[in-house]
Amino acid sequence: MSLAPLRRPRRLSPGDRIAIVSPASPFPPGGLDAGLAVLRGWGLEPVVMPSAAASTGFLAGADGERAADFAKAWLDPSIAAVIASRGGYGSQRMIDRIDWEALRAVEPKAFIGFSDMTAVHEAIALELGAASIHGPMPTWTAFTGSPEMQERLRLQLFAPERVQRLDSPTAAPMRGGTAAGVTFGGTLTLLAAGAGTVHHRRDVTGGLLLLEDIGEAPYRIDRALTQLRRAGYCTGLAGVVLGSWADCGPYAAVREILYEQFNGLGVPVVEEFGFGHCPGSLTIPLGVKATLDADAGTLHFAVPALA
Repeated sequence: MSLAPLRRPRRLSPGDRIAIVSPASPFPPGGLDAGLAVLRGWGLEPVVMPSAAASTGFLAGADGERAADFAKAWLDPSIAAVIASRGGYGSQRMIDRIDWEALRAVEPKAFIGFSDMTAVHEAIALELGAASIHGPMPTWTAFTGSPEMQERLRLQLFAPERVQRLDSPTAAPMRGGTAAGVTFGGTLTLLAAGAGTVHHRRDVTGGLLLLEDIGEAPYRIDRALTQLRRAGYCTGLAGVVLGSWADCGPYAAVREILYEQFNGLGVPVVEEFGFGHCPGSLTIPLGVKATLDADAGTLHFAVPALA
């Protein structure tokens, strides 16, 4: 049984309210200001949830508080979308405290984030059957300083039919070919940490696996990839899309590991696709069917990310 496309939340319109949550780490004082200005410039009304600006050591407030704010934002009919303020660490601590059954009773909302938000993307996919957006977050200075990155996210949220085809100028085929499947994935170490948990994917047949990471030594990348392979994440894949590996050591060493792990799968694999912890990071829908052309370095989505 292949991965099926997920329900698509509705797209945004000027005047919509968008909730800011912090499922993981806190941001420094004033760190959200520039990002809020970007969102307001799009005609959105940002609503900062109480725990979003909290700080309890390496967490943005207690686990229960972060979970409650996420659920409250999702259940609030006046909120059109939910965006994470930043990544860091802590999302896996709070997702088990969410009453997912209650969230299933309402229409899904667009959720935006990446890095530690990989755990939230997986939970939304598996618990709610909803597509989501792997994209930049408002406290990330690479985002607030890049009009190009801002425009890519804006189009995915407001006019996704204009960015159904993603072209990466940096992409190169590790193993050429084309493949169609449903996108899933995110940050490698977060996916590996979720293996064996309630949010472990039991079947990834027909999926297009997206992977990136930051600050992991090559041997740690190999360990995480080995964990995923042993947990079944490489069985039946349609293709693999590899993003950035910032601060992970010389790319040649990282590439050697990626090649060893994926070349033998017999499916198209594209490297350096330009998403993740890198300048100009692409915004990529998750849970939507797409066609990967590894030779051309493109992802073409069958339908817009948001309905």
